[in-house]
Amino acid sequence: DGYSHLSAYERKRLKNITENAKFFASLKLHESAARLNQLATKRQSHVTKRAKPKKAEDEPARRRSMRLLRVEPVDIPLLETPARPEAEEYPQVPVGPLPMVPEDQAENSKWTEALLNTWMRISELKADNADQGTPDIKRYQESLSRMVLSEENIRKVVKARVCSLAIHPSESTILVAAGDKWGHIGLWNVSCGTEEGAHIFIPHSFQVNCMHFSPCNPAHLLSLSNDTLRCGDVTRAVFDEICRSEENFSSFDFLEENASTALVGHWNGAVAVVDRRTPGMSSELSLDIGFRRTRTVHVHPVNKQYFLAAGLMDVCVFDLRYLKAKGNKPLSSLPGHTKSVASAYFSPVTGSRVVTVCADDKLRIFNSRNIQILLIFKNQSNKIKTHENSQVKPGWAIWDPKQEHCFLVGSMAQPRQIQVFQDTGDLLHSFCSVDFLSSVCSINVVHPSQNILVGGNSSGRLYVF
Repeated sequence: DGYSHLSAYERKRLKNITENAKFFASLKLHESAARLNQLATKRQSHVTKRAKPKKAEDEPARRRSMRLLRVEPVDIPLLETPARPEAEEYPQVPVGPLPMVPEDQAENSKWTEALLNTWMRISELKADNADQGTPDIKRYQESLSRMVLSEENIRKVVKARVCSLAIHPSESTILVAAGDKWGHIGLWNVSCGTEEGAHIFIPHSFQVNCMHFSPCNPAHLLSLSNDTLRCGDVTRAVFDEICRSEENFSSFDFLEENASTALVGHWNGAVAVVDRRTPGMSSELSLDIGFRRTRTVHVHPVNKQYFLAAGLMDVCVFDLRYLKAKGNKPLSSLPGHTKSVASAYFSPVTGSRVVTVCADDKLRIFNSRNIQILLIFKNQSNKIKTHENSQVKPGWAIWDPKQEHCFLVGSMAQPRQIQVFQDTGDLLHSFCSVDFLSSVCSINVVHPSQNILVGGNSSGRLYVF
């Protein structure tokens, strides 16, 4: 067969190759390959080459979202949607004196006039506090238990979160002022008992951080916003501007009983002295106390040269007489705070105690005479209404001005309550109402001579016990 010279293995291998060739030939793979090649060539003919980039001057302007640009589309009617209260915008309050005209003046002018007349009338009556003293704890506790919350003593006085409260010292009429985060001040004559007893004024463009009725003239209501300190004078029906700054005011306190000078804290850490008797809108002194942030300032009730400042984790006592523009050191520091401090206040009569509220959910009591920690404790719910964010007003522990050894603080315990503690750490009383109090009152104020407590919540509502 022509392959006799091959070995048996080679002849077998050749036979397999021949048979395989016949098999693949029967499959006609060469025809399939030709068709595939033809299809591939046809598909490539439809592929377009990548266009060269156009020059910058020839490129049309890029289309941008009109929603992101906050531009209304032309000739396209928009659906009317109700605005959210949180997004409500108010015009900037002008610089200088403002008339004491409420937001709803056009509708209820006679009721507004009645409210302002009441404020002026009760400010002319001076309360005699010569015989006022600190009652013993047992009698004080009994007086707390007699204080109740009724439905008519609950009112939404401002539109947004309550950031500050003040109560008029009158013993005949309950007049409360509330400042909110939009710069509104609500005045509520609680004793009026009608819907027309509350009105809103707009003396500020930013949140009202602190408010006090003047200790020598309660016809004056001083209010501090981020950028301005104003005095609402009901005798002249005007909100005067005392001081203006771009450094973001945080809190203030009076340096003298005649309320002519005030100590103002700044969010950037500095403090300033403001004299109402001098012309101009600037402060008298600006002092760097070494803080990165100053939340509250409080002047000693007896020795007015001393003041207490609370910052991030700093709580210090300073002597105003020895402070200069820079390089100041405190007389003493109150140690132990591991997180942001919400507030620090001297006790109201002697100033011998200091209470602080910290974001670590602890209340601390200090002896301010030798600056030693007397007590560190948590409240009953293990939580106190405090916030790290400065835009959210932190909860304060405030002393009862009628009681040297007791203070109040809002609690997140259920049911919602405002708790009264003795400086020994004992819980004396809890103000609560299952029927009417269902929110946390982080801002509170107590009447200086009467058994009256006012709490404010994050929706602008006030509760009067």
